[in-house]
Amino acid sequence: NTSTNFMKNILIIGGGNLGQSIAKGLAQSSKNTFEQIIVSRRRVHLIEHLASQHIQVSANNTSAISQSKVIILAIKPHQVDAVLDEIAPYVTPKHIVVSVVTGLSTSHIASKIKGEIYRAMPNTAISIGESMTCISGTSEQNESTELVHNLFSALGQTMKIEEELMGAATVLGACGIAFALRFLRAATQGGIEIGFSSESSQFIAAQTLKGAAELILQNKTHPEQEIDKVTTPMGVTISGLNEMEHQGFSSSLIKGLLTSYQKIKTK
Repeated sequence: NTSTNFMKNILIIGGGNLGQSIAKGLAQSSKNTFEQIIVSRRRVHLIEHLASQHIQVSANNTSAISQSKVIILAIKPHQVDAVLDEIAPYVTPKHIVVSVVTGLSTSHIASKIKGEIYRAMPNTAISIGESMTCISGTSEQNESTELVHNLFSALGQTMKIEEELMGAATVLGACGIAFALRFLRAATQGGIEIGFSSESSQFIAAQTLKGAAELILQNKTHPEQEIDKVTTPMGVTISGLNEMEHQGFSSSLIKGLLTSYQKIKTK
């Protein structure tokens, strides 16, 4: 039955880091409802390894569109217009098109192709089912909206936001992976200086960072409440925290976020 297959297939146009991460995350997720995951990329040899995970690969952007209900655009911003012009004759109003392209508005996509159009901003933890994905699109709650949220809920946590917040979501959620990892790297280097091997230091720092995040997610507390549990009068923790603040820890992180946000706004 072609219509059944149409509903059950997903096509990811673009097989870069994010496109591959989405495909791998779906292939591994127990919540994935798609029967066939297809990834297309011009230089198909760079994604051929995905076939071992039951992901179909293709060098042709248009061949799988007629069989796929959902199309994810995971291309570079400079490729957008060429790809939209190429796929326009094949995309119908029945298709759901989800863009994960930084800075690409739904109105620009709608000016080129038909279909129900959404924007999503996941992060690279999507490959292990731990993404924070912000989604914008039609304000009405319909089957398509539910399908898009279910798709990304199989790959981590989702949040519905207004489209004008998409740039901010990119900085906090997607760039945020790199910011968190830079903290992790610095903590690891400090751990080496006070006596651990690099492997042990990284493991302790990474699990500690994971535990800190889970405290906030599970307890729904403010970070300062959890910090208060660790800091004692004249203690070791508070002296370290205060020195980090003297050196501009919070301030530099906030400034970094704002700098990334300004860069997105001027693109």
